[in-house]
Amino acid sequence: MQSLEALTREARALAANEVVALIDMTQAEKEVSRIMQICNACRYCEGFCAVFPAMTRRLEFGRADVHFLANLCHNCGACLHACQYAPPHEFAVNVPQAMAKVRVNTYTEYAWPASFGALYRKNGTTVALALAGGLALFLALAVISGRPQPGSANFYSVFPHNLLALIFGTVFLLALISLSIGVRKFWKNEDPGGLSADAAAEAAGSVLTLRYLGGGHGKGCNNDSDSYSLSRRRFHHLTFYGFMLCFASTCVATLYHYLFALEAPYGLTSLPVFLGSFGGMSLVVGCSGLFILNLRRHPLHGDASQKGMDRGFIALLWLAGLTGLVLLGARETGAMPVLLAVHLGVVMALFMTLPYGKFAHGIYRSAALLKWAIEKRKPSSLMVEE
Repeated sequence: MQSLEALTREARALAANEVVALIDMTQAEKEVSRIMQICNACRYCEGFCAVFPAMTRRLEFGRADVHFLANLCHNCGACLHACQYAPPHEFAVNVPQAMAKVRVNTYTEYAWPASFGALYRKNGTTVALALAGGLALFLALAVISGRPQPGSANFYSVFPHNLLALIFGTVFLLALISLSIGVRKFWKNEDPGGLSADAAAEAAGSVLTLRYLGGGHGKGCNNDSDSYSLSRRRFHHLTFYGFMLCFASTCVATLYHYLFALEAPYGLTSLPVFLGSFGGMSLVVGCSGLFILNLRRHPLHGDASQKGMDRGFIALLWLAGLTGLVLLGARETGAMPVLLAVHLGVVMALFMTLPYGKFAHGIYRSAALLKWAIEKRKPSSLMVEE
C-alpha cells in the first residue's frame, strides 16, 4: 500500500496538473468545463444525445475533452429547454451556446495553414470576397473565350474542359488537404485508438441519418420555443443529400467524359443531368428552410458572432443550387455564357471557403462521432477493478 506521504504527493501533483490545464484553457473552454461539472452531477439529460454519456466517462474536462464534446454536440437545443439550471438561474447552464463558442475555436486552432484560421471569425467577409473574386475570374474568362452560337448548350465552348478540370480540381484538392490536416490534428489531440468496423458503421449511420438532431427522443429539436420539431433534421437532410447528388452528378459526368468518351452537353434524361437537377432542387429547398430556421432561432441556442458564418455558408449553397437550375433551363439561349460564369463563380467561392467556414463543422462532427463510437466500446476509465 502507498504511504500517506506518497498519496499526498500524488494528490498535489494532480491538483497542480489541473491548475496548469485550466491556465492553458481559453475562457470559452473553461466555461464548457464548468458546465460539464454541473451536468455531470445532475445527469438529467443523459439520454438526450452522445455528449452526455461521453461526459459521464470523465471526472475532469481538459482542453482535449472539451474540444471532443463541443464537436460531438449537434446544437439541437433540447438540453437547454429541459435544464433546471438554465438562464436566468445563477448557474447559467447553457450547453448549446457554450459548445458553439468552443467549436469555432477548435476550427481556428486546427486550421491549415495556421494563418488562415482567422478566416473562421471573418467568414462573412471571406465569403463575399471569394464570391466576388470567383465571379470576376469566370466573367473575365467568358469574355476572353468568346461566346458560343445560341442553341449549342455546350459549356466547353465557353470554358475548355481541361481548364475547368484544372482550376476546380486544384481548388477542391487544396480544400481536401486543408480539411484532412485539420481533422488529423483534432484526432491526435485525444486519439481513442482501437478503430473497428462496427464503430465506423455506427458513426456513419449517425452521420447519414443525423440521429442526434432527433433530440434523443425522436421528437426533434427545439428551435425557437419549448416545442419539438423535426424541421432542422429534415432541412439538413435535404441540404446534405442535395449537395451529395450534385457531387455525384459531377463524378458521373467525369466518368462519361474520360472513361466512355461521352462529352457534354448531356440530355435532360441523362444520369448527370438527372442527379444534378434533383440535387439542385434539394439544395434550394433545404437551404431555404435552414435560413428561415436560423432567423427564428432562439438567441440562447448559439453564438451570435457566428451568424455571419452560418448564413454565408447557407447562402452559398443556396446560390449554387439556384444558379445551376437556372443555367440548366437557359443553356440553349444566348444568356448561357454569363449564367455559366455566374454559376461557376459561386461554386468556386464555395470550394474556396470549404475549409474555413461552416462546412468544416460537419467534418469535425463526423470525426467526433467516430471517436465516441470507439470510446463507448471500451471499459470506462472510471471503473474500479476488483
